[in-house]
Amino acid sequence: MRKRHERAQRIAELRTKYEHLSPELDERGRRVWAAVEARSIQWGGVSQVVEATGLAKTTVMRGLADLDRPAGDGPRRVREPGGGRKSTSERDPALLKALDSLIEPTTRGDPMSPLRWTCKSTRRLAAELRDQGFNVSHETIAQLLRQQGYSLQSNRKTLEGSQHPDRDAQFRQINTTAKNFLERGQPVISVDTKKKELVGDFKNAGREWRAQGEPLPVRVHDFIDRDLGKAIPYGVYDVGTNAGFVNLGIDHDTPDFAVASIRAWWKRIGSKQHPAATELMITADGGGSNGPRCRAWKAALQTFANDTGLTLNVCHYPPGTSKWNKIEHRMFCHITKNWRGRPLETHEVILSLISNTNTAAGLTIQARLDTKTYPLGVKISKAVFDALNIEPNPFHGDWNYSISPR
Repeated sequence: MRKRHERAQRIAELRTKYEHLSPELDERGRRVWAAVEARSIQWGGVSQVVEATGLAKTTVMRGLADLDRPAGDGPRRVREPGGGRKSTSERDPALLKALDSLIEPTTRGDPMSPLRWTCKSTRRLAAELRDQGFNVSHETIAQLLRQQGYSLQSNRKTLEGSQHPDRDAQFRQINTTAKNFLERGQPVISVDTKKKELVGDFKNAGREWRAQGEPLPVRVHDFIDRDLGKAIPYGVYDVGTNAGFVNLGIDHDTPDFAVASIRAWWKRIGSKQHPAATELMITADGGGSNGPRCRAWKAALQTFANDTGLTLNVCHYPPGTSKWNKIEHRMFCHITKNWRGRPLETHEVILSLISNTNTAAGLTIQARLDTKTYPLGVKISKAVFDALNIEPNPFHGDWNYSISPR
């Protein structure tokens, strides 16, 4: 990431230099200047200069040859202004319009463009333009795209889906409730299920330091190992103490599993860190095994409240805002960083990597293996649900509610 940023910054600086110097330089001066800049950069210098200036690679290479030529050796003629072959776009002005329509068919071109549903590589673009009667190569296409301000772009995660009109109000509700609980010495936890992981010697994203030329071998195909199965990490993050807990399941991510994870946290950690607690605030996503519409989730919480004597205050994040859940950016992200590039070969390896995750801010995490089975499709009847001791909050009772012991 740092190298990419430095490269982009260098290209921007070269582009600025070229814009100021180009009007003052003749053809030879431009290629010699480009060659000097490319040589000063060394590795990748030619490609960066080409990207910044729009000059042809052959032009920069000729400049490098000029630099290596002894003084006085060979002609130093400079072409007259306007001399030489005209550029492809100057000879055929319709080329740029046709190219633009292929790059953005849905906004500026034909929605039925033959390249609408294909990878728009320079070779494909050149082939399609040749079919339309233009005499053009893929190298020319690359040069024209750079001149028109195009560059290779990856997707960026910025769209959160439809925004609920009460989204911000719900954030304020969660923050106000959490602040009130913490001021009264009552625990606040953030819960969620981390992405399921295949157990075995499978490739895991990320890199770590190893001897050069000795990458860790992993399987070519990511097919589940029937003996090792999968791992389902359900996390509980204690906001007030900056401590985490992960219940590593091996069966299914169900509401019973979610509440069993909270129960395990309370039994192992929570009851010891909060011995005087009479209430517990739980913040959770708006879907999955701990979703607000899930009857089994609320029924399991009622059993947990009965067994512990705690009054549970549950607040759900609005749809499309799960990344704001505290556990995502205060615990799960650090676990992912800690095991990057490490094959999750066994459940014991996963537990060790989770338990050894910590931060300079003092985060600590405990983990346990949950070998119980949690069947899917458990139904909660209307009679059982109506008997739950649930009190909806005046503001969005579907997202905010309390469950008291019976």
